[in-house]
Amino acid sequence: MATAQEKATPTSFASAAGKAAAAADGVLQSWTDPSQDPITKRSPTPVSLILPVSSLSSDPNTKGITIMTRAQTCHPLDPLTAAEISVAVATVRAAGATPEVRDSMRFVEVVLLEPVKHVVALADAYFFPPFQPSLLPRTKGGPVIPTKLPPRRARLVVYSKRSNETSIWIVELSEVRATTRGGHHRGKVISSEVVPNVQPPMDAVEYAECEAVVKDFPPFREAMKKRGIDDMDLVMVDPWCAGYHSDSDAPSRRLAKPLIFCRTESDCPMENGYARPVEGIHVLVDMQNMVVIEFEDRKLIPLPPADPLRNYTSGETRGGVDRSDIKPLQIIQPEGPSFRVSGHFIEWQKWNFRIGFTPREGLVIYSVAYVDDGRGRRPVAHRLSFVEMVVPYGDPNDPHYRKNAFDAGEDGLGKNAHSLKKGCDCLGYIKYFDAHFTNFTGGVETIENCVCLHEEDHGILWKHQDWRTGLAEVRRSRRLSVSFVCTVANYEYGFFWHFYQDGKIEAEVKLTGILSLGALPPGETRKYGTTIAPGLYAPVHQHFFVARMDMAVDCRPGETFNQVVEVNVKIEEPGKDNVHNNAFYAEEELLRSELQAMRDCNPLSARHWIIRNTRTVNRSGQLTGYKLMPGSNCLPLAGSEAKFLRRAAFLKHNVWVTPYARDEMYPGGEFPNQNPRVGEGLATWVKQNRSLEETDIVLWYVFGVTHIPRLEDWPVMPVDRIGFMLMPYGFFNSSPAVDVPPSASDLDLKETVVAAKPIQNELLAKL
Repeated sequence: MATAQEKATPTSFASAAGKAAAAADGVLQSWTDPSQDPITKRSPTPVSLILPVSSLSSDPNTKGITIMTRAQTCHPLDPLTAAEISVAVATVRAAGATPEVRDSMRFVEVVLLEPVKHVVALADAYFFPPFQPSLLPRTKGGPVIPTKLPPRRARLVVYSKRSNETSIWIVELSEVRATTRGGHHRGKVISSEVVPNVQPPMDAVEYAECEAVVKDFPPFREAMKKRGIDDMDLVMVDPWCAGYHSDSDAPSRRLAKPLIFCRTESDCPMENGYARPVEGIHVLVDMQNMVVIEFEDRKLIPLPPADPLRNYTSGETRGGVDRSDIKPLQIIQPEGPSFRVSGHFIEWQKWNFRIGFTPREGLVIYSVAYVDDGRGRRPVAHRLSFVEMVVPYGDPNDPHYRKNAFDAGEDGLGKNAHSLKKGCDCLGYIKYFDAHFTNFTGGVETIENCVCLHEEDHGILWKHQDWRTGLAEVRRSRRLSVSFVCTVANYEYGFFWHFYQDGKIEAEVKLTGILSLGALPPGETRKYGTTIAPGLYAPVHQHFFVARMDMAVDCRPGETFNQVVEVNVKIEEPGKDNVHNNAFYAEEELLRSELQAMRDCNPLSARHWIIRNTRTVNRSGQLTGYKLMPGSNCLPLAGSEAKFLRRAAFLKHNVWVTPYARDEMYPGGEFPNQNPRVGEGLATWVKQNRSLEETDIVLWYVFGVTHIPRLEDWPVMPVDRIGFMLMPYGFFNSSPAVDVPPSASDLDLKETVVAAKPIQNELLAKL
């Protein structure tokens, strides 16, 4: 079936190229100026132009709008395809000076180099349906419209096993064709730069090699024999990044400090090896040369005995009985879902947005907007994602004091994602999206069904009954959920973005999986954890997540009209204004600069933050906005001099606000692995103390949970949920939830309530 853009008739332009190019000088500056691209410091390839179109209507349905013969193949924000990744890798490898250099290249990450925001606006306005010319900023003489978008670019992080150097490459994907069609594969290196004194994230290939090296190391095998283990197939070696505690952890060497576990049955593939931690062995591995460089059997602690409750498989496989009193629960949508999908563009109810996926962040939500019938398409955010997470442990004993993983920056949330299974991970009518990654050696791997899109019933949206008439109105809430799940060693994390019918956006993280445990000598307990089985304890720890929200509340592309206001509830002082001592009120404070905007949650004052548009008002004359409403939260419980806080200074506050800068993406810096620099990233950027009074706002929200393990968390930890809400605050003139249609069950309820009216009439008569 032909798409809308294939059916469209192109409009020709009788114009001189010179005149168009001259007119373009001031218009395209915003997305071709090298100052807009701090990563490459170069201009994109020049594009041909057509005449300024000053007469175009902002109505996308207006006749005569210029539509290209066929839209670009990929939207500028679409994730890289498998073919594009292959071209990027081949281009970089071919640029190696010698065969030895090329052979030593290891590809840590290949991602889309996201274009500047005006390129995205151009794509949405003229190249990808629904066409929205009004998205482009108006300029004198009208916008100049290129006949095509700039070529897509890839950004590669490459590690050299030969030189122990990390480099960043920018490749222009000038021509990409599928290999099955025998097409061309051509890319162009735009820039390459060695980044000194860093170590990139670890890779699954390295983990497997490290495990094999440790298990083959004779002193290690001897140490395991002392603990009664001869079969190395039972041994699990989990390489953990070394972090940074002293100069010995400097990134001049690529290091891992593995944790050791041991299964009890070699013929049981689902055996829970995390139930038997091996304590007292110190191992340090050089991951560049893949050799053990330090080994010490420090203390012989017996392996915990095999716990009959250790496994997480079905009850029958553990000698138990699975529950049999659960009847089937079916979720069906006989007419299909209410959402519409075109590539990576999603429309549901009045929401529309794009989805992407990166090896580090996992799911990314782009160009979030709400279609308000009276005001058209209203932007809310340009980009939403989880950019970092840190898991510090509270046990000061070896090896647990070193357990402070940066699961995004050291491992990658996206690269550890699952292939989701319908009926288990997701219910209902599901739309899945695959994700493509490079592996360590440069091959392309695909995680099928990586992202799940589906609708959920979410209970009652709102309800009111008039006690005088007996009439009731009630609406059920439905939400659209976009999610993915990843496994990082022993823990599982589910990341969700929920969109609601009343304009709310909820970010939610679900934590589950298996606890990271320690072994105890017989008869001992541990102050810093919970004993969950004989010889086995679970240390206290915390999980912190960082959401980066590039906001655009009621801002068209190029507009920088947002600010952030903090709201606290205050108690009125006793006196003539509070004679009954019952008064309290909400007080607002504008956060004018970055240093002022380092804020913490305070449930005692119902503290929240509003991102406001400084130029748009609602029917009451108030500025329109969106409210960040915190959920449960915490701050690090470690002392201020804790070693991991060198790299994680961003955990010291719950809220940070910065003006948008394209290269300010990760709160702990791009390379937190073995990072010796204090406070790199967010804590350093805000020292510029840039103005926030009216700008392109980036909101950073740090939220966490303190986990004191329970017996009930073993052998698997039931899901724990934390998150926050982005809620409209004066954004709409009235609640959009009012217009949600009632369901059949709602009508049945109304009839039931009306039937009870005689009783209510009796009550009225008595009154």
